[in-house]
Amino acid sequence: MISSDSIEINLDSVREGLRLCIDSRQPKTLFDASKSASENNEANIQLVEGCYYDYQINSEDYLLEDPFDSIVQAHKRRPNLGTIAPNIYVGTLELPLIRKETGEKIFDIFLEVQSVKSGYRDDYRDMLAMITEKCTDLLLQANSPVSHRFEIDFNQDSKSLYQRFSFVKSVIGTDEFAEAVHRIVSMPVTKWADISEARDIRNVRRFSNSNIRQILSMGNRTVLPKNHYLQGFGIETLPERIAAVRKADSVDTPENRFIKYALETFLKFCSDINSIAKVKNHKKLYNESYLLIQELEGQLHHTVFRDISNPTTLKLNSPVLQRKEGYREVLHVWLLFDLAAKLIWKGGEDVYGAGKKDIATLYEYWLFFKLLELLQEILAIAPKDISDLIEPTDDGLSLRIKQGKTIPLHGIYDAGSRKINIRFTYNRSFSGKRDYPASGSWTTALRPDYSLSFWPVGITEEEAELQELIVHVHFDAKYKIANMSDYLNPDLEERLNEEKNENRKGIYKNADLLKMHAYKDAIRRTGGAYVLYPGEKTLTKRGFHEIIPGLGAFPVRPSKTDSGIGELKAFLLEILDHFVNRASQREKMAFRTFAIHKDPPQSENQVREALPEAFYNNRGLLPDETFVLIGYYQSAEHYHWIKRHKLYNFRMGTGAGSLILDKETVDAKYLLLHTKGERSSGALWRIVSNGLSVNSREDLVKKNYPDPSQDHYLLVKLEPVSDPEFQGAVWDFRRLSRYKAGRASALPFTCSLTELMKCKIS
Repeated sequence: MISSDSIEINLDSVREGLRLCIDSRQPKTLFDASKSASENNEANIQLVEGCYYDYQINSEDYLLEDPFDSIVQAHKRRPNLGTIAPNIYVGTLELPLIRKETGEKIFDIFLEVQSVKSGYRDDYRDMLAMITEKCTDLLLQANSPVSHRFEIDFNQDSKSLYQRFSFVKSVIGTDEFAEAVHRIVSMPVTKWADISEARDIRNVRRFSNSNIRQILSMGNRTVLPKNHYLQGFGIETLPERIAAVRKADSVDTPENRFIKYALETFLKFCSDINSIAKVKNHKKLYNESYLLIQELEGQLHHTVFRDISNPTTLKLNSPVLQRKEGYREVLHVWLLFDLAAKLIWKGGEDVYGAGKKDIATLYEYWLFFKLLELLQEILAIAPKDISDLIEPTDDGLSLRIKQGKTIPLHGIYDAGSRKINIRFTYNRSFSGKRDYPASGSWTTALRPDYSLSFWPVGITEEEAELQELIVHVHFDAKYKIANMSDYLNPDLEERLNEEKNENRKGIYKNADLLKMHAYKDAIRRTGGAYVLYPGEKTLTKRGFHEIIPGLGAFPVRPSKTDSGIGELKAFLLEILDHFVNRASQREKMAFRTFAIHKDPPQSENQVREALPEAFYNNRGLLPDETFVLIGYYQSAEHYHWIKRHKLYNFRMGTGAGSLILDKETVDAKYLLLHTKGERSSGALWRIVSNGLSVNSREDLVKKNYPDPSQDHYLLVKLEPVSDPEFQGAVWDFRRLSRYKAGRASALPFTCSLTELMKCKIS
């Protein structure tokens, strides 16, 4: 291709001297590809997606009509000039040339819009071939509707004509198929065959019964000499030539007949398509089918096929067809061809429409099949879910995959110690209309390309959502991201400055990464969101210490040999192993989230009094989960002992006043003391012992405890409360819900710090 800043298109066929001039605004974005365009069935003049071009027709009597999406933006006062902005469009762009006076279209100008990614043509072919192959694999599964027969009416199905042809072309128009045919014609399978030929009778070495009969019956005879020994047998003449049989290699084998039949079948299909395309003036389809016809005719004109007859039967179980190089590839293509020609894909309208090569959308569809293939290796996916992807219709077999339509597939991962439900969905919408704890987004509706949902076997998906037992992991296909590391490196000052400038212009290059954040933060119970792109580098960012929650990107390339899918597979296996771990931090966090949010907060459950801040030693000070023991001291002497030894004792046993060792008591962090006749108390202590220790009466006597009456006591260690928020505070403990009046007021009990602070007097 020859790069140029300006190209002039000759329109003499419309009017003598008429010209269309196109100028590029960016260098090396406008090309003349006259020498190579025909190989790829592309237009000669080539633009680049996302770039802008100025155009001018040298006559005000003509103008360019916008085909769609404001690709052509004409000047308001001078409509014969303006801007061509292909945006994300990739493929052959057809611009109608209009006569201004009548509004009549008089000519079509074809421009080719290249993708910014190098190698996109190969990506396009490889992805289309893989999709065709996977669709056929689905059709060949046991529960699929393979028994249905359909006849293709090309006139009736003209809307899907280019789509059908593209499926077939992706099968028979590949380099691999051409190499397979070349391998066959270079080293065809042969067999020994009897070849009959007229031979001089003197050169025949062995005479068969047939040769002997010919000696007596054949014409063109020569008289034998009178003394010849055959005269004695009554034979006076011999034929000069007789039909002799010799053994020779022959290529007319059943396998070669099949190859010839297959090529002729492919040629007839392409010829039918070409004829219809010519009638319907579908130039792109006509040109592409014509190129394929030429290639198939060239293959069939090889001398090998001249000596091969038409088949009477197709021996598809032949070891040669199934195993020999070249033959097995053609057999595989032939099996794919019949189904590919009948396959209708509504989602393919986004890919094939008007010659458009929507490479980004195709990559999204291709990834669906790639992920499906990967999950089938890991999970036991229900056969019905797989077969439901293909459904029979009146005009063919319909592939149900389409953007905006949810495709659910369900499988189970059995790790032995735990079974996990996994739901794989394509284009699942998470509604923003439902409130917590229902599933969905808590802001606006979001629709990731692919979502994996994990929850334990034994509970429904809906119930798992309500109990915080489900985790979603999302993936988005981004074909056009070239260098993901630029988006995930937060330390590049230049990068951040560049983003600022671009954002002011309305350009958001980091929008793809921000969308991953949106999925993770807005869709409830999302454990991770990741970009899938055809690059080289894997990048993962963990939210905490475990594999999820996280963000990142995985390279998955449209390659038959090095797609990079192995790294994504290892990641998914690591996630599944993580779910098997019942002691994970994520599992704990999910339980805490459920426990905290399962009920809305009560309006009266508020603490607005001053409390110590929850850091350092008070890090776990949550009023609802911090418990206070309410204890009784008998006398001033008893309280003096408590302050001196920094100990407090509780009775043990089943008698009155014995301490009940429930969770709140064992976990209590504070002790509030009171005595007989008090209506309030400010004697608050911090409990510093790890649990309660058992002491005998003798142990307390040694500690100078005044008059111990019980055999055993439970002791806790104390220290004065030093927090300024508690200094001088006094609480009316009688307002506590578990307080009992009278003689029972000496019985110990617990309350939460929240309840205690509601009883604060000063």
